[in-house]
Amino acid sequence: MLLEIRNASRFFGQKAAVDRVSFGIERPGFIGIIGRSGAGKSTLLRMINRLTETSEGEIRFEGQNVLTLRGAAMRAWQSRCAMIFQQFNLVPRLDVAANVLHGTLNRRSTLATMFNLWPEADVLKALAILDRLGVAEQAVKRAEALSGGQQQRVAIARALMQEPKVILADEPIASLDPMNAQIVMDTLRRIHDEDGITVITNLHTLDTARRYCDRVIGMRDGRVVFDGLPSDLSRGVARDIYGADASFSEEATSTSLEHLGTERDAAFAAKMLA
Repeated sequence: MLLEIRNASRFFGQKAAVDRVSFGIERPGFIGIIGRSGAGKSTLLRMINRLTETSEGEIRFEGQNVLTLRGAAMRAWQSRCAMIFQQFNLVPRLDVAANVLHGTLNRRSTLATMFNLWPEADVLKALAILDRLGVAEQAVKRAEALSGGQQQRVAIARALMQEPKVILADEPIASLDPMNAQIVMDTLRRIHDEDGITVITNLHTLDTARRYCDRVIGMRDGRVVFDGLPSDLSRGVARDIYGADASFSEEATSTSLEHLGTERDAAFAAKMLA
């Protein structure tokens, strides 16, 4: 078993944000977790990465319970299990290349980091990753000067610098327009297909889950209420996941392309879709 969650719970006071969640991933896949806000999706990803402590249960990767790791061993796990956030979590005033190189911080000395001393091999690797993701020309710009879609691709590049086995993407397209959302999802799918990295991503939108995911997990009130193929995600199942009545409309969650992004982003999207 590659990754196994066993009866994992997280309590905040008396409230269970994640309530006895169990599922396993036998081999690298592209898994979407859907549900309304407050369903426990983000908390679950943060538990897997150890950004949030687990109250009960086990989280095992390749047989090892990662919840028992401490110190350097825990930091090593967090490198192998990279996080991508909705708000990008870049350092705005640093240039793009430096932000990507921060993906190596867990294996660098404090002194080298303070003086921005980066090995040439790491610099070349960072530039190659940026080129792969279509943002190499932005390498010397400050991160704050980039569009939202470009910043999210830089965040993905930083995750790839960690050489992860798993990428956890927490609402990676929630802050993006439809064009940039498609570019980011295409990028994540391509990384999974080409590199064999497991991607687990939280999503609000059903059309995105159906289009990109091999497997969909639905959460409601901290519990898993659906675990199956995207083709099994019927309107009735969706209503149950979102706790909606018969008036529920999938269009309300849609990220279908309704307007174009920048010309450069459009060209990159066309290249990715070719």
